[in-house]
Amino acid sequence: MSDKDSILIFSGSANKPLASEICKATNVHEGAINIKKFSDGEVSVRIEENVRGRDVFVIQPTSFPANDHLMELILIMDALRRASARRVTAVLPYYGYGRQDRKVEPRVPISARVVADLIQTMLPHRLLTMDLHADQIQGFFSIPVDHLFFAPVLAEYINSKNLRDLVIVSPDSGGAERARFFGKKVNGGLAIIDKRRPRANESEVMNVIGDVKDKNCLILDDMIDTGGTIGKAAKALKENGALSVICCATHAVLSGEAPNILNSANFDEVVLSNTIHIPDSKKINNLKVLSIAPLFSRAIQIIHNEESISSLFI
Repeated sequence: MSDKDSILIFSGSANKPLASEICKATNVHEGAINIKKFSDGEVSVRIEENVRGRDVFVIQPTSFPANDHLMELILIMDALRRASARRVTAVLPYYGYGRQDRKVEPRVPISARVVADLIQTMLPHRLLTMDLHADQIQGFFSIPVDHLFFAPVLAEYINSKNLRDLVIVSPDSGGAERARFFGKKVNGGLAIIDKRRPRANESEVMNVIGDVKDKNCLILDDMIDTGGTIGKAAKALKENGALSVICCATHAVLSGEAPNILNSANFDEVVLSNTIHIPDSKKINNLKVLSIAPLFSRAIQIIHNEESISSLFI
């Protein structure tokens, strides 16, 4: 196989450990890249090896600080395009701004669409991502979007625990379909937290819909940001007689006091993926991090070989 027939993987600074895992799983070296900041905050990018005619994948979740990491992604893709890469795939394990996917009040932007437009100005050939906050974000792109799910990785882990009387709990009505789908994979029942949200990043749990008394409850969400919703959901479940409460989410945003809120909720276990790097400063009790590197590695190889990726969507 010639160099031009092989894969090149580059990483921004958002999640270097994940990029290293994906490279190891794919059996390729991580592309040499120099990313630095000038004193005024401007980002400087330089690709340190030849990419002419190569199939290149750029791994960069747009997590905190979202704007810096988004700018890095855009500049890296521009550098690769100007260096004559044959094909560039943007790999965003976490798609920032995904919660701003529609107009919820007058005179506000649809930020998820704006970010999609920004990414597409760099002419990537496709986007590879995981657990978008809203599925319709795929339609904001005019390029192919491969949308992976954390559910198969999580289901394999949960099934290995052999939990009896398992109930999958959606922290709000909007996540009920996700919880129902996951429940089929782990043979679990369904419950929903009924809540009212008076303003952004604040939630008030009202009651639990479903039977959770003497059940092992698994709260499932696509992300944990401030932790307020998950923490109050755990309290409501315990007040309704839950035997144990496990917290599961794909994206560990963990803003502000989220680690302290999760710790005070006394979860039996907190299960997260590594789409976003969790620093040591955000210590969470009973934390289990499941790696999505093998799944992304397989997706990258399938895309490179131009095979069907549909088997990874199930």
